[in-house]
Amino acid sequence: MKIGFDIMGGDYAPEEAIKGVQLFFQQETDASVHLLLIGDAQAASPYLHLLDAYKDRYTLVNAPEVIGMHEHPTKALKEKPNSSIAVGFGLLHAQKADGFCSAGNTGAMMVGAMYTVKTIDGIIRPTIASPIPRSDGKFNLLLDVGINADCKPEHLVQFAEMGSLYIQRVYGVENPKIGLLNLGEEEGKGNLLAQATYPLLKEHKSLNFIGNIEGRDVFKYKADVIVCEGFVGNVILKATESIYDIFHVERKVEDPILDNYNFEIYGGTPILGVNSPVVIGHGISHQLAFKNMIDVTRRIVASDLVGAFKSHFSQAVA
Repeated sequence: MKIGFDIMGGDYAPEEAIKGVQLFFQQETDASVHLLLIGDAQAASPYLHLLDAYKDRYTLVNAPEVIGMHEHPTKALKEKPNSSIAVGFGLLHAQKADGFCSAGNTGAMMVGAMYTVKTIDGIIRPTIASPIPRSDGKFNLLLDVGINADCKPEHLVQFAEMGSLYIQRVYGVENPKIGLLNLGEEEGKGNLLAQATYPLLKEHKSLNFIGNIEGRDVFKYKADVIVCEGFVGNVILKATESIYDIFHVERKVEDPILDNYNFEIYGGTPILGVNSPVVIGHGISHQLAFKNMIDVTRRIVASDLVGAFKSHFSQAVA
């Protein structure tokens, strides 16, 4: 298995990215996982000594250009073909990497996924999914969390299908419960989108749909997968991150439950619905987040999630 990893992505790259690689190698004993470290070789050189014990487990792929966080995604990918993100997607497209992850420019990652890797046949729109911590120490999967602000009912149904397959294949949750985020539990509640989506989910034979989920249930265990449009999902995701910042970082509150709100333990957000595994990390990632980002990508590759998507949605097309 070869995983492309952008060591130039994020505010603290390449130092924290390479420390994340070191942490991954220390904890991942499967030597068949080989990392393609993509980035500026000169910028990386002061930190590569951290990987001296793992020289046979990675290859440095020189990519001297970097796409900045505020650059226009499409323009930057076109004008910087030797950037770490462009090279990463090139490796995916050439099938020289089995997956790719980066904490770099989110827009460039989305453009690369949509136009280089491309959408799986039968999927209307790719989605991004995020773990949302819950009170029992585990997590719910929320999707979409940002790239599809305006949706139609059929989009939410496909998000539910992708979320269900993801949490089954990657995390081993059998027959996951699916909930529709709404402003009330009763059928018929909500806006036009929620009202139109509910019966489609209810009638779907392969989904374990349990009904509407209210905001107060997002952090509890009522459904394994919660679907909504990206506008609402992104608000929830950012509000979740603020809980950790306010209570742990600012007020120094120590609590095991609160620790689960640290985004770094989840690593990154997968783009579901494209032809290769792609994971996007937070721009402020440190070594723990980078380590977990690589591990999420490894899990997705190992589970053959993309193959499961292709099989599932090809039947829908047929």
